Amino acid sequence: MGIALIVIIVVVIVAVVAVVAIYNGLVRRRNQVDNAWSQIDVQLKRRHDLIPNLVEAVKGYMEFEKETLTQVVNARAAAVSAAPQGPEAQAQAENLLTGALRQLFAVVENYPDLKANQNVMALQEELTSTENKISFARQFYNDSVMTYNVTIQQFPSTIIAGMFNFRERQFFRGEEADREVPKVDLT
Repeated sequence: MGIALIVIIVVVIVAVVAVVAIYNGLVRRRNQVDNAWSQIDVQLKRRHDLIPNLVEAVKGYMEFEKETLTQVVNARAAAVSAAPQGPEAQAQAENLLTGALRQLFAVVENYPDLKANQNVMALQEELTSTENKISFARQFYNDSVMTYNVTIQQFPSTIIAGMFNFRERQFFRGEEADREVPKVDLT
C-alpha cells in the first residue's frame, strides 16, 4: 500500500508541474502578443501625430484640393477612434488612412513648389519611415498571434487554455491592395 501511495503522489506532482508549465507558457505567449500590439500602437500614434503637420504644411499650396485634405483628416480621425475596437477594426481604419495618404501624395506630385518644400519632403520621409516600422511591427504581431493561437489550440494546452479563459487573438491584416500581384508590362 505504501508504494501505491508514492506512485499516486508522484503522478499528481507530475500533473501539477505539467499544468503549471503549460499555463506559464500560455501567459508568456499572451504577453508577447500584447507587447507586439503595443509596438504597432506606438507606430500608429506616431503616424497619426505626423499627419496634422503634413496637412498644415500642404494646406497653403493646395487651394483647390480641400477635398483631399478633408479625406485625410477624416481618415485620421477614424483611425484614432478605431483603436479601442481591436486589431480588425484598427486595420480597416488604417487601410482607409493609407489610401487617403496615397491620394494626398499623388496630388503633391502635381505641385512643383510643394514637392520642393523641405518641410513637406521631410514629413513625407518620416511618414514613409513610419509606414515601414508599422509593417515590421505588424509582421511581428501577426507571428506572435499565430504562435499564441496555435498553442491554445494544441493538446493538452487547449484544456488549460479553456480552463483559464485564454482566447484566440485577431490578426492585423493589411489592405487587399497589398496582396495583389502588380502587373508588369515591358512592351
